[in-house]
Amino acid sequence: MNFNFNKLVNKQIISYYFKPGKVYLFSIILSFFTLFNTHFYSQDAEFTQFYSNPIYLNPALTGTHMCPRVSMNYRNQWPGISGTFVTSAFSYDQHVSSLHGGLGLMFVNDQASNSLVNTRISGIYSYQMKVSRKFSIRTGFEATYWQKSLDWNQLTFGDMIDPIRGFVYQTQDIPRGGTVGGLDLSAGIVGFSEQFYIGFAAHHLTEPDESMLSNNSSPIPRKYTGHIGAMIPLAGKASKYETEEAFISPNILYRRQGSFQQINMGIYLSKGPLVGGVWYRNQDAFILLVGMQMGQVKFGYSYDVTVSKLSMATSGSHELSLQLNFVCEPKKRTYRTISCPSF
Repeated sequence: MNFNFNKLVNKQIISYYFKPGKVYLFSIILSFFTLFNTHFYSQDAEFTQFYSNPIYLNPALTGTHMCPRVSMNYRNQWPGISGTFVTSAFSYDQHVSSLHGGLGLMFVNDQASNSLVNTRISGIYSYQMKVSRKFSIRTGFEATYWQKSLDWNQLTFGDMIDPIRGFVYQTQDIPRGGTVGGLDLSAGIVGFSEQFYIGFAAHHLTEPDESMLSNNSSPIPRKYTGHIGAMIPLAGKASKYETEEAFISPNILYRRQGSFQQINMGIYLSKGPLVGGVWYRNQDAFILLVGMQMGQVKFGYSYDVTVSKLSMATSGSHELSLQLNFVCEPKKRTYRTISCPSF
């Protein structure tokens, strides 16, 4: 049985089943999924400012800025639901000419409600080769140590409920779970020219088992991501007073993990330090984005406008990004940088 616990936490469902006389029904449903499933399937946390967190999207994008780059991301998903999903990420990457590629380090913390926390620490290496004068390929390899922790004291069970007073009793359920961890491997590839880029990434190649119960399995399904886009300069009337370039960037991103699949279509418009964008995630949400680059600093904010049946319950999603792009002077300009969106 394919069960995504995130999808169970729907404020509309909770509000309905926690009306007087219906609390037991919700507990029975939750206990059914928790106790009678022998296979659970996880799903990765998601950022919708895809290119503001490039090495999370595709390990092959490690070092593509050439100079040192620090990226910080924060996402608050579905704040309208009590016990929301909050994800934060920090990464550092840069190109190392002596290694013919880039090195990166990434830390991701994903908190689901108040009880379940996923932590990932990744080391990444990418290798770049020149195919022709105008086209290059970059491959990336990622090794991750992951840890999943469950705070049993934050969970609630059916035998704790009084029909009138709510959760007032101590559960007789025996604590299980705790903390598990292991090694995970991922890889990716990106091909790019001065204006065009296309990439593919495969995460969780070994499908590690996240289960914290000895008699259950909870493998992380492989996640496949394909992305393609372009940076197209907008021609305009030359002016000695206006030197800022303007670009339009159409993009498509496809993602599949287990039985879950998603198509994102978006477009960015940038002029000088300002960037605006809109994405559509099929049958789920519109994503509105605004960003600014001032010198070495990039800042972005995006909001997911939910258009599915969850729209009234979730209050959308908020995401912030901050990126520091340091300046360096390479001894020899051998490798081409990739022109892709900032956010």
